[in-house]
Amino acid sequence: MAARSAPSCHLRLEWVYGYRGHQCRNNLYYTAAKEIVYFVAGVGVVYSPREHRQKFYRGHSDDIISLALHPERVLVATGQVGKEPYICVWDSYTVQTVSVLKDVHTHGIACLAFDLDGQRLVSVGLDSKNAVCVWDWKRGRMLSMAPGHTDRIFDISWDLYQPNKLVSCGVKHIKFWSLCGNALTPKRGVFGKTGDLQTILCLACARDELTYSGALNGDIYVWKGINLIRTIQGAHTAGIFSMNACEEGFATGGRDGCIRLWDLTFKPITVIDLRETEQGYKGLSVRSVCWRGDHILVGTQDSEIFEIVVHERNKPFLIMQGHCEGELWALAVHPTKPLAVTGSDDRSVRIWSLVDHALIARCNMEEPIRCAAVNVDGIHLALGMKDGSFTVLRVRDMTEVVHIKDRKEAIHELKYSPDGTYLAVGCNDSSVDIYGVAQRYKKVGECAGSLSFITHLDWSSDSRYLQTNDGSGRRLLYRMPGGKEVTSKEEIKAVHWASWTCVSGLEVNGIWPKYSDTNDINSVDGNYVGQVLVTADDYGVVKLFRYPCLRKGAKFRKYIGHSAHVTNVRWSHDYQWVISIGGADHSVFQWKFIPERKLKDALHIAPQESLAESNSDESDSDLSDVPELDSEIEQETQLTYHRQVYKEDLPQLKEQCKEKQKSATSKRRERAPGNSIRLHFIHGYRGYDCRSNLFYTQIGEIVYHVAAVGVIYNRQQNTQRFYLGHDDDILCLAIHPLKDYVATGQVGRDPSIHVWDTETVKPLSILKGYHQYGVCAVDFSADGKRLASVGIDDSHTVVLWDWKKGEKLSVARGSKDKIFVVKMNPYVPDKLITAGIKHMKFWRRAGGGLIGRKGYIGTLGKNDTMMCAVYGWTEEMAFSGTSTGDVCIWRDIFLVKTVKAHDGPVFSMHALEKGFVTGGKDGVVALWDDSFERCLKTYAIKRADLAPGSKGLLLEDNPSIRAISLGHGHILVGTKNGEILEVDKSGPITLLVQGHMEGEVWGLATHPYLPICATVSDDKTLRIWDLSPSHCMLAVRKLKKGGRCCCFSPDGKALAVGLNDGSFLMANADTLEDLVSFHHRKDIISDIQFSPGSGKYLAVASHDNFIDIYNVVSSKRVGICKGATSYITHIDWDTRGKLLQVNTGAKEQLFFEAPRGKKQTIPSVEVEKISWASWTSVLGLCCEGIWPIIGEVTDVTASCLTSDKMVLATGDDLGFVKLFRYPAKGKFAKFKKYVAHSTHVTNVRWTYDDSMLVTLGGADMSLMVWTNEMESYREKKSCDSEESDIDSEEDGGYDSDVTRENEISYTIRALSTNIRPMLGIKPHLQQKEPSVDERPPVSRAPPQPEKLQSNNVGKKKRPIEDLVLELAFGYRGRDCRNNVHYLNDGDDIIYHTASVGILHNVATGTQSFYQEHNDDILCLTVNQHPKFINIVATGQVGDSADMSATAPSVHIWDAVNKQTLSILRCSHSKGVCSVSFSATGKLLLSVGLDPEHTITIWRWQEGARIACRAGHNQRIFVAEFRPDSDTQFVSVGIKHVKFWTLAGRALLSKKGLLSTLEDARMQTMLAVAFGANNLTFTGTISGDVCVWKDHILCRVVARAHNGPVFTMYTTLRDGLIVTGGKERPSKEGGAVKLWDQELRRCRAFRLETGQGTDCVRSVCRGKGKILVGTRNAEIIEVGEKNAACNILVNGHVDGPIWGLATHPSRDFFLSAAEDGTVRLWDIADKKMLNKVNLGHAARTVCYSPEGDMVAIGMKNGEFIILLVSSLKIWGKKRDRRCAIHDIRFSPDSRYLAVGSSENSVDFYDLTLGPTLNRISYCKDIPSFVIQMDFSADSRHLQVSSGCYKRHVYEVPSGKHLVDHAAIDRITWATWTSIMGDEVMGIWSRHAEKADVTCACVSHSGISLVTGDDFGMVKLYDFPCPEKFAKHKRFLGHSPHVTNIRFTSGDRHVVSAGGDDCSLFVWKCVHMPH
Repeated sequence: MAARSAPSCHLRLEWVYGYRGHQCRNNLYYTAAKEIVYFVAGVGVVYSPREHRQKFYRGHSDDIISLALHPERVLVATGQVGKEPYICVWDSYTVQTVSVLKDVHTHGIACLAFDLDGQRLVSVGLDSKNAVCVWDWKRGRMLSMAPGHTDRIFDISWDLYQPNKLVSCGVKHIKFWSLCGNALTPKRGVFGKTGDLQTILCLACARDELTYSGALNGDIYVWKGINLIRTIQGAHTAGIFSMNACEEGFATGGRDGCIRLWDLTFKPITVIDLRETEQGYKGLSVRSVCWRGDHILVGTQDSEIFEIVVHERNKPFLIMQGHCEGELWALAVHPTKPLAVTGSDDRSVRIWSLVDHALIARCNMEEPIRCAAVNVDGIHLALGMKDGSFTVLRVRDMTEVVHIKDRKEAIHELKYSPDGTYLAVGCNDSSVDIYGVAQRYKKVGECAGSLSFITHLDWSSDSRYLQTNDGSGRRLLYRMPGGKEVTSKEEIKAVHWASWTCVSGLEVNGIWPKYSDTNDINSVDGNYVGQVLVTADDYGVVKLFRYPCLRKGAKFRKYIGHSAHVTNVRWSHDYQWVISIGGADHSVFQWKFIPERKLKDALHIAPQESLAESNSDESDSDLSDVPELDSEIEQETQLTYHRQVYKEDLPQLKEQCKEKQKSATSKRRERAPGNSIRLHFIHGYRGYDCRSNLFYTQIGEIVYHVAAVGVIYNRQQNTQRFYLGHDDDILCLAIHPLKDYVATGQVGRDPSIHVWDTETVKPLSILKGYHQYGVCAVDFSADGKRLASVGIDDSHTVVLWDWKKGEKLSVARGSKDKIFVVKMNPYVPDKLITAGIKHMKFWRRAGGGLIGRKGYIGTLGKNDTMMCAVYGWTEEMAFSGTSTGDVCIWRDIFLVKTVKAHDGPVFSMHALEKGFVTGGKDGVVALWDDSFERCLKTYAIKRADLAPGSKGLLLEDNPSIRAISLGHGHILVGTKNGEILEVDKSGPITLLVQGHMEGEVWGLATHPYLPICATVSDDKTLRIWDLSPSHCMLAVRKLKKGGRCCCFSPDGKALAVGLNDGSFLMANADTLEDLVSFHHRKDIISDIQFSPGSGKYLAVASHDNFIDIYNVVSSKRVGICKGATSYITHIDWDTRGKLLQVNTGAKEQLFFEAPRGKKQTIPSVEVEKISWASWTSVLGLCCEGIWPIIGEVTDVTASCLTSDKMVLATGDDLGFVKLFRYPAKGKFAKFKKYVAHSTHVTNVRWTYDDSMLVTLGGADMSLMVWTNEMESYREKKSCDSEESDIDSEEDGGYDSDVTRENEISYTIRALSTNIRPMLGIKPHLQQKEPSVDERPPVSRAPPQPEKLQSNNVGKKKRPIEDLVLELAFGYRGRDCRNNVHYLNDGDDIIYHTASVGILHNVATGTQSFYQEHNDDILCLTVNQHPKFINIVATGQVGDSADMSATAPSVHIWDAVNKQTLSILRCSHSKGVCSVSFSATGKLLLSVGLDPEHTITIWRWQEGARIACRAGHNQRIFVAEFRPDSDTQFVSVGIKHVKFWTLAGRALLSKKGLLSTLEDARMQTMLAVAFGANNLTFTGTISGDVCVWKDHILCRVVARAHNGPVFTMYTTLRDGLIVTGGKERPSKEGGAVKLWDQELRRCRAFRLETGQGTDCVRSVCRGKGKILVGTRNAEIIEVGEKNAACNILVNGHVDGPIWGLATHPSRDFFLSAAEDGTVRLWDIADKKMLNKVNLGHAARTVCYSPEGDMVAIGMKNGEFIILLVSSLKIWGKKRDRRCAIHDIRFSPDSRYLAVGSSENSVDFYDLTLGPTLNRISYCKDIPSFVIQMDFSADSRHLQVSSGCYKRHVYEVPSGKHLVDHAAIDRITWATWTSIMGDEVMGIWSRHAEKADVTCACVSHSGISLVTGDDFGMVKLYDFPCPEKFAKHKRFLGHSPHVTNIRFTSGDRHVVSAGGDDCSLFVWKCVHMPH
């Protein structure tokens, strides 16, 4: 029965025949050692042609499909397929893993490439977005990721000549990527006219931005930058699959079977056609080439590898062959020689020599081959075909003997009989035919018993029987040769089989798992000699079992390497080798068999290193040789730490519940109580399911954990300090080597590990994001820099952290069973061990992964459960304690010996300088020498040894020991019973701390006049605790049953205890001896209470729904209270002892009269008036407010009222202790809450004098003592949290500007829609009407007149080739803040508008621009650190956070040279609304506009995201770092101020606390500034400024401004603070104020802007100057001394700016906007010259031809004519009711045309004077007018309208002109129309929702500029009648460019913005002559 253990022999992979050429490319290279590296199936192969030797890399778990070679050519990266595919970087010399990269891609990894210096690796996934990912592969860290393309990507490469540039190509595209920060930004290659848009298969980068790429049609496309510049046609006749660059040039290989070599400039050198060589064949296709020196490697589609020497290029050398496409099923071994035969669907049969590792013969058949067999004499080879025929060949020369076709379906199996006379042939039509070999294969019999296809056959040794398996899993026997079925059991038993290849049958039962009936084992083969069996299955696994193996689920060793299906497996004739073949990977694996006797010498090969363990798998058979699990360990493995509700879920649950509760919150709610409590002492230690969690700190204090608290206990003073950062059970604790820091891991959905300082009890770092459910083990490295942790998820993930940075370094799956301990190697920081259930593993780090090797036990021991482990005195030595009491000693990964150490499990070990100490379940501490040779001393933990100073009593002798630690001359011991003991080296034992043992604790009573309390627990003990400073357990008594409640009598002499079996007893309170006991009930006694006063009655409540009332004196039951429908939970007496208040499990509140128990009904109003002796009820009006908003998921389990009836304390199921003001009426009262217990708080009680609160944790078994701090006593301590489940409904204040900023919705450009309400079909989609007289092509008619009259342009017309942004008039102040800053000592200012960052020189007004943003900028900040001078960060609008180009991003750039330093693509969907640099300048904080308003911290230089967390559920306006900190920052927003700390990678926040000031309420906060000593100032919506010390409000500067305080600025050099607000200018007040450091005194500045209210949005202070940005788009410089104002920048306040007109002869232009102003701008002086307030929104403006008049059209239908010289009104008129859209003077200055949205154009004759009477108008315009242009002779007008049509009218009659020929002859004075055949080309393909909005033709008449709804300005040639004309685009505006014009002389283009209210002036660059 040895099948229970795995066989002790072993297989080693010796050779793989094959190469993966199908569906893969570029996967074959020379390494530096001149070896050849490639892959096949799931194995990386390194082949040495010199030695004809293969090495294998087997770290993958599925098919490898991509490979890249490191530039130094030793390291290789390979990528695999699979659900969670990973990348391995490995060493081709040692074939060991160097790094593993995982957790990013899905489906598979299609391409890989290293960069020039090999530091970074890029990978492309097979997911739907074809994600491109860049890795820092050594650290296993992802640097950047972006969606690659919508279709497959075939190749990717780094540009080796330009840093941070990549190129990728694939289906119908090529993309050029640049990497900046964490952003990968693609630009699509432009095919243009040079080549066809087609699929690009491969590429190589060269110098000078050249890229060569191979296309599907065999051409080579050459790119410069992103443009295709030339093609090399016909380089190959079909697709070019591979391109390889080397020093000499390039090699390409194609589907045409040719290799071409090219020089460095891609001139052809030579061509090698492999099809023409002797090894060649038709259809040879090259998939991979590699050219090094004079050698070329070629891999083909059909799995061959050729090596070509360049000077003998016609003689390629074939170095590897394999089967090609199609499945591989047939395998046979030669009976006498070391040969294997394989046959495949590729129709070839091949014979391989197992000794020479070579193909020695190959023959092609007519049909796909499915099976093969060789006769006993080795002469004949039979092959079964897919078409139902079989062929017999002579092995010698492969000539045909016979070909027979008797069947129609595939032949799947055939075998010769052992005597060579018969051949049995099994077919898929479920029959077996028997043929006689000697009779030229005549059919002699048939077996027809099967109902399904035949899968396997075996002959008996005497050739008289045949057994078959079929597809239904049945096994049948037949007599030979006739084919009669055998059914008799006896006969079957007697048969001896010649071979065993069947998968069903008694002898091979064990190969099937216990409970499965699957048919996924394809093949087996028995080795009778070695008594082993080898199997092949559908999962790519080859397994070795003992033979025979009779019981299901036998143990095995497993070997991976094949991809999915292993179709067949056979032993070679002499059992030296195993041959296995893969179906889909069509490869042949040859394994060397290493029998048991040889294993000793071959130990070094035992554990094959791999990520998926390839040596032995534990199968699931009943392990007879593994002892039963120890009861304690059993118990522990069954514990589950899953919670119904995790703390992380609470915010979400609250949000859901809030929706339902909206109505309930109208009442004014009580404030939280003034009192607060502080944790004082905890009785308890978590030992029942944790180990090694107890240590001495540096200064001799003791650190351990209980519930959710880390405890530091000082044994001299008997006091405790607490780390309260966790919010659920702590499960593990480890101490830093310097003994000052501690790491603790907790339970949670995404559980965290906190590293904290035992001195300050502050968190240093919080690690999370990689575990689930909980963290059960942690350990520091010897240098203290790293931390290892293990989770309790299903695969017990192991994570290695750099804890200070909070970074995950590596992660791996640990084991499917529980891991108890992780230990880091003290000598090598990259190694660690884990130990657990049947598990001991040795790990080493490889990049982002960990590689584990199982401990190799050999024959020495059994695979035992390990409970603890330590490292010894060298890096090889390790020791582990087992569950059977042994200590195992390991060297490297081998078990060297075991030593018996304890009776029962060894739970804890500790390594000392010169030895070890162990502790076990037997309650003994043992000291050992340094090699576990002898035990030096033992200490038994016994009551007799307890020293007099002990703080309690031992419950039993020899308690199970769970933790041991040494230090300070003592041994510290923690026990399972929750005791902490200190053992002196000489023997006496002191008990320091203790708590209840395992089992829930419910019963709690405080003494009526002494500081003591009693508890009773399910651990069957009753205990009395001293709450005074001695903090110890005074007495304990064991009970026969567990108990749930207890109560002191009013005189304190008796103690009543209710037990779980329905009985209760009264005991003497001093001695705990029984006084009396009763047993009247069957169910748990849940509450017990003495009546007040003399304590005459005792009320006993049970889960039977009754309350019994006993007379204490007579000891008789006097009454029963009936009427409850559920179990009783709480009872309270009134002060008279007459009335009982009762709570039940059904949430009923009932009243009964004592002593008889009559039920009373009392109206709820009266309940309050009754005076209660105690209040522990949780129901009723008085405590309605204690129920949380998520009452469905959590119960309030206990409450207790102080004796002064002021404060109600409650405990609930989530572990919160809360204080409420009593009575808590109205729903959801405010409270203070405290987290220390982990889950259920079962009971809370105030002591007799209310000085302390005692709370009990149910599952955490801890008794916590809190001190009560009265209101007066509080020294503004910051430990409290004051909360309520509903945000205060008081509104935070109102201001129109704030509301507007909050509600604005930002959309990205790409989603812009029409700014005008257009209808109809777009011009490029309209059918063209054929014109009446199409001219014949050659005509004598006069030449066409010019389309456009060219004015004032020199003789030679030069087309405009480019536009350069020169000026931007505008500043985004309306909804952005803190976005104007000084640079260069105040010489320059920086700000933004639309999507450009502007550097503006104060003295000259010149501007330069940062134009890399692709959408609107929303925030801007400047780095203040001197190291990062002139560094600016700007954040922009974006779409969803998918890392694509439209995702929101932050750009960090140099303001002077405009270089982008980093781009951070964010997870903030919608946009980034605030950015801030830290004090050192290295960190950047960004805030999002997403619904959670996430806050992210970046290390911006690397583009690394450090931390991210949801900020607030409403808008956050600003978040800023403290100017002196890299870890503290403050965020402000709608009813929100939060104080944040960055700890490692975690963000911790505290809400601002208001309660210290009377009547303070949370307002909307708008701005923040900082002072010394942790002061923070926040500006509010009401104009107050709040001053905070830490996070507590300490005063309010009332009405610092009259309106909202929008902006505050902290000056770093002198600490002065500038504030800016919204106010009306007055004598003393001002919208800008300068304050001292504490905000006590100020000086106000008035802004002389002439506005009614000043609204300041941004302030900044430089040398003696204050820079102010206003809501009205002005930027003003205010002098501090003289308060003089200098306006630097002007802009329109509100948009859109519709009207735009350029002066006919000067560089002036006018703009008219919605803000009711018309402004005159001077381009040369770079400033606004004048502005006119019209009082109404203006829509259009126009100069007269001489420039002396200006016409302005208004939104209300009025128009005005001004004289330019005096700005006087010359005339005005209102003939229309709605907006005027365009207004025009005729070129002869006679007429004025006014176009409106009333579908009309009115004509006025100006010669008739200023009366402006309409002379006529144009009729039948089908829609509103957009633009109008006069003809040069003033006789025609063209009008474009809102239905995408252009019309021409006669002037002044207004008659519609329809004759096309006439229209074509008109010469126009101007052209601004967006319709018409001449401008058909300006309409783009992508404008479904958005339109071209405006256009203008240059004065020269040959260039055209347009503006559109996407915010783009485009430059075309005019005319452009072809659709989709070529153009250049210029970005900068926000969505909607509303108007655009050329200035005189075509020197500039002016464009006007819709959304951005900005005017851009572009300089025209003309083509040189």
